Amino acid sequence: MLTINGSKGEGGGQVLRTALAMSLVTGTPFRIEKIRAGRAKPGLMRQHLTAVQAAKDVGAAHVQGDQIGSQELTFTPSSIDAGNYTFSVGTAGSATLVLQTILPALLIADGPSMLILEGGTHNPFAPPYDFLAKSFVPLVNRMGPTVSTELKRAGFYPAGGGRFQVNITPAQKLTGFDLIERGEIRKRSGKILLSNLPLMIGEREQRTVCHKLGWEQKWVKIETVTPSFGPGNVVLLEIESEQVTETFTGFGEKSVKAETVASNAVREVRAYLEAEAPVGKRLADQLMVPLAIAGSGSFKTVAPTQHSLTNIEVLRSFLDVRLSLEPSDEGLYIFSVG
Repeated sequence: MLTINGSKGEGGGQVLRTALAMSLVTGTPFRIEKIRAGRAKPGLMRQHLTAVQAAKDVGAAHVQGDQIGSQELTFTPSSIDAGNYTFSVGTAGSATLVLQTILPALLIADGPSMLILEGGTHNPFAPPYDFLAKSFVPLVNRMGPTVSTELKRAGFYPAGGGRFQVNITPAQKLTGFDLIERGEIRKRSGKILLSNLPLMIGEREQRTVCHKLGWEQKWVKIETVTPSFGPGNVVLLEIESEQVTETFTGFGEKSVKAETVASNAVREVRAYLEAEAPVGKRLADQLMVPLAIAGSGSFKTVAPTQHSLTNIEVLRSFLDVRLSLEPSDEGLYIFSVG
């Protein structure tokens, strides 16, 4: 049985989620120790436990240590069972990270699946729903499967209560691709989500985005979200190029000015445009797993995050494929498989 040190590298939930995903895909049992050992509250939190339970159901797995606060877990899968599932985090914990755990296996399952995921959909500590729908899923579909998503209800931190649906038609095998150039920019757009907050906040954010990026006001829409379990505010900015769409976010927080929230998203957009890499740091984290499963492909990205480096280390533990992350030019890197 494979043993994984959960405190290495990023040292958080990413180690566990990637290990669960790869265990399902490869059928390899594993034991993980020191789960989130370096965090203020070590061990499994609610969203991590939901990811474990989701992997357990999809993989018909035998699990030991699946309790809140547990710092050790043993996971032994027996199959990949396609079907209809509902998984609820029960808090504002990210439902998108639960999807991250089980999607890779369902992409190569024997039949279609339908998932309902409940919890946080717009959480500052995880990829928001819009990033999955606009940036990640289109690239997954390029690999052979057909994945579609639908947001039923937005769930903001800290209230949660969000809900979205994912339909998956798998492929017999994932096919890798190369994403080295992003091509010409086709569209720049933005969306500001407001829940139980004054419209004035969105208008200030809209003005800030347009002023700092030189965008037209009509490119940035303000949407009032109803129903919602609590207050929430997110600035979502998209850069659609020929080969990829990237999504950047600024999350509203108590006592943080609207102009600051918008400026945070603007800063990410500027950094992406200046780097001239097709894949941003968050998308790089997500793409590594399906490309590794495919056994081929590459992409150019910015300097790797600790999440990315941790992902590579865990993937190498489960897969007998060559994974490399090499410097390219002007501070950029190329991740390649095979």
